Amino acid sequence: MRIFALLALWLCWAGAAQALSPDASWSPQLPKGWMLGEVSGVAVDRHDHVWLLHRPATAPGTLAPPVIALDRAGHVLRAWGGKGAGYDWFDAEHSLTVDSADHVWLTGNGPHDGQVLEFDADGRFLRQIGHPGASKAASNDTTRLGRPAGIAVDRDEGEVYVADGYANRRVIVFDIASGAYKRHWGAYGARPDDASAARRQFSHPVHCVHLSRDGLVYVCDRQNNRVQIFRRDGRFVAEWIIAPGTKPPGSAWDLALSPGEAEPMVLVADGGNGRLRVLRRSDGREGAVIGRPGQFRWLHAVAIDSRGFVYTGEVTAHRLQRWLP
Repeated sequence: MRIFALLALWLCWAGAAQALSPDASWSPQLPKGWMLGEVSGVAVDRHDHVWLLHRPATAPGTLAPPVIALDRAGHVLRAWGGKGAGYDWFDAEHSLTVDSADHVWLTGNGPHDGQVLEFDADGRFLRQIGHPGASKAASNDTTRLGRPAGIAVDRDEGEVYVADGYANRRVIVFDIASGAYKRHWGAYGARPDDASAARRQFSHPVHCVHLSRDGLVYVCDRQNNRVQIFRRDGRFVAEWIIAPGTKPPGSAWDLALSPGEAEPMVLVADGGNGRLRVLRRSDGREGAVIGRPGQFRWLHAVAIDSRGFVYTGEVTAHRLQRWLP
């Protein structure tokens, strides 16, 4: 019955954009006068705790740690991150995800960032894949990352997927246990070509990667205004054009799959136009557009919890919001 209720909820959203509104009663309850910088990453874990990644160097006041976990009421459960022993922190924090083992994976898109970091929920360092260094396009180099943007983890298969990224034009997959390279691909599942700027290649940045329950990989090709869909071995499945004609910085910034086993809807963060777009997952058809001019300021990240509440992170606004259907 729960799945049917969630499906009905999403179908209502698709039919009436006005049904999704900001939750004015909810906000992060930050202690000690903490101020958020640019909110670049948002994720929801299996406990319905909300995780955010922000850029403390851009905060106007007292610096909060870059990684913060909140309970359903918005109270801080954990906060950690930054420079430490045994790993290379980022020039610019970008994205995070929390896997089914409650491990937190982070990326950075600073000019020298070429690493992915894994921590446990309390901030104990576990693994680093890649190393910082001057980034230049090298999309077929299996030893270096180029300012990686998004990240997704498949614990069942023991794999981590990286949207790589701001310098490279690919999705690359690593083994969780060893950190070893496994495979990579570019747009349409082909071998990436950094010398080509054609639409047959991913643009810069390849901005997000997410996994569905039924074995598909969803990739945000931000400035090409599209989401491309693949099998987990890199075989191309489909392409959705998001707000065609959108000029840089593009329309496909992040996405979230609706709750429930079938995940019938996809919510796309269109940062270039300041909109949330509800798409039917079976064919990518747009059912609703949420937001008005000026309401979002560089909408960078979106996540959904098991109850259907939506969380959005904005870069320019330094803001995490919750939305109610």
